[in-house]
Amino acid sequence: MYRDNTSSQNLNTKGIFLALFILLFIIILGVLGYSIIEKYPFLEALYMTIITIATVGFREVAPLSQSGKIFTIVLILVSFSIYAYVISNFTRYIVSGIFTNYFKKKKVEKRINNLTDHVIVVGYGRNGQQTIEDLVSHNKRIVIIEKNPEIISQIRDETDLLYVHGDATNDEVIFAAGIERAKALIAALPVDADNLFIVLSAREINPGLKIIARASNENSDIKLKRAGATNVIMPAKTGGQRMAKLVAQPDIVEFMDYVLLQAVSETNLEEIFCCDMIDDHEKKTIGELKIRQSTGANIIGIRRKDGTYLVNPGADVQLSSDDHIFVLGKQDEISELKKMMCQA
Repeated sequence: MYRDNTSSQNLNTKGIFLALFILLFIIILGVLGYSIIEKYPFLEALYMTIITIATVGFREVAPLSQSGKIFTIVLILVSFSIYAYVISNFTRYIVSGIFTNYFKKKKVEKRINNLTDHVIVVGYGRNGQQTIEDLVSHNKRIVIIEKNPEIISQIRDETDLLYVHGDATNDEVIFAAGIERAKALIAALPVDADNLFIVLSAREINPGLKIIARASNENSDIKLKRAGATNVIMPAKTGGQRMAKLVAQPDIVEFMDYVLLQAVSETNLEEIFCCDMIDDHEKKTIGELKIRQSTGANIIGIRRKDGTYLVNPGADVQLSSDDHIFVLGKQDEISELKKMMCQA
């Protein structure tokens, strides 16, 4: 089972165990001392050790010899320092939030285990954060995989996002994120080799998974697709193309940003799968279904079963249950179209 351990937690845990070990050592030393010096039986030696360490002021079980008194003085002085050390470590352990973080982690693990059809985003860098922000605005369920403990602390303390702390090139980590139940995975790490390894593992575990991979090197594009990536995004290339478009076709770019990058509650472009199409609508044309008149939404494109696209299809185009249609409209219009087209 995958375990999330940060360096600060390890240090605090080691301090707790060291303090307990020293305390146990002092108890054993006290028992042995009273047994040898005062010839006390085990139980009386243990009793004397505990009341001495705790400084509760109870009377000794029997009058002490000179050697016993000296040993008791030394035991009190040593145990007092050890006791203070133990208390300070426990206090630091609690105040530093280890207990709180432990329960938060368990709650997050439980929520992840109950997820299906979620999106796994590997890497919480600049690209990953922007991706997550847009996915959240579209009401997608997200699980972040990040190996930097400082970033994990930021996610835990400042957001309500689900996360797994670890290296996504480790199969145990992506299993902890629910890879076998996920709908999609986005590999947004800055190193192409890491993204390649993640794509290979994810595709092997979940053959039906949609995988989007980030690439920095142009030569990595083909390799990532061969490894199983559904799509490969190159931020540098995409950014260059966008800057050129803003010079050559600025209004088009701004319009597409308005349609694609705004909140879901406004005008939106969405894909609808026709696999659940109502039987009566099978093979009917767009004109016969009167989609625009009935819902207010517009079909601006169709992807056929063979992967070909029809842009701005006419009223005489027939729809099939194998089609994916691209619809432009407000959210309520698109929802009405889904009700009209698909079986409940």
